Amino acid sequence: MSTFFTTNRHGYSVRFSPFNPDQFVVASSQFYGLAGGGTLYFLELSPDGNSIVEKRTHHWTDGLFDVTWSESNQEIVVSGSGDGSVQLWNTSLSANNGPPHMVYREHKKEIYSVDWSKVPYEQLFISASWDSTVKIWDPIRNHSLSTYIGHTQLVYNAVFASHIPNTFASVSGDGMLKIWDILCYDLPIASIKAHEGEVLTVDWCKHDSNVLATGASDGLIRIWDLRNFGIPIAELKGNEFAVRKVQFSPHNLSVLASVGYDFTTRIWDFKKTNEAMETIKHHSEFTYGLDWNRRRPNQLADCGWDSLVHVFKPDCLADKI
Repeated sequence: MSTFFTTNRHGYSVRFSPFNPDQFVVASSQFYGLAGGGTLYFLELSPDGNSIVEKRTHHWTDGLFDVTWSESNQEIVVSGSGDGSVQLWNTSLSANNGPPHMVYREHKKEIYSVDWSKVPYEQLFISASWDSTVKIWDPIRNHSLSTYIGHTQLVYNAVFASHIPNTFASVSGDGMLKIWDILCYDLPIASIKAHEGEVLTVDWCKHDSNVLATGASDGLIRIWDLRNFGIPIAELKGNEFAVRKVQFSPHNLSVLASVGYDFTTRIWDFKKTNEAMETIKHHSEFTYGLDWNRRRPNQLADCGWDSLVHVFKPDCLADKI
């Protein structure tokens, strides 16, 4: 395991580069995101994989709560912050600690989620906000393309479908999971009460475009199939507190990871058991960020409020290719 310490910053999000398996970025905030500024750390694994090197940093005047990498340009990332703005950073155009290339200001409250479309011809990204809206953006325009209003409480997470064009899912404090066609922004195409508590995270299966996972404040992870959307096809139990993020493995159809407020990272296989295959306890505060490395099988990164960023391979996946 390799570890990096974000001094005086608390980790909220980590994302591997889709282009280079050794590069990743961390979004962080001062004072647990309650006050102060935010910092993006561009990090790289050393050639032997045993240490993490800081390549550059960029600062913003408010806390940074999420970050996503462009799927078409390895120099571009997008972040969302506590002041309701979205920042586009182009590292080829700015020096270390330089300002963002573009800033988008439309949301009225904190932005808790940003995601870039994985469909090759869709050069779009999405933002989800505590103002209860979701917005779609074209990075070359200075205003959003469309706004989606359907949740009655703050929206925690919105993510594009891995393989279905023009489609994203959103989850909210209202307990709802909604599926949207970006061309029909008046109403979602599907909606269900996913949890009794606030739903904090959603992700699409990378190998089956009909399958999603949600995680909530009730500590449960539920697996959903769009072909039979009425009830979850699996319910994963074991988290002591809220599930902050879930993410399907890009290398195994039924494997996913989660992080949460019980300071743990857990690995699951929903086709085998509703209990975690492995529970990893290497954080001492809320664990917020999580990402699988698409270009290195079964490698994970996580980060948390203890200022630690870890890159590792779970023991339970050591024998998987």
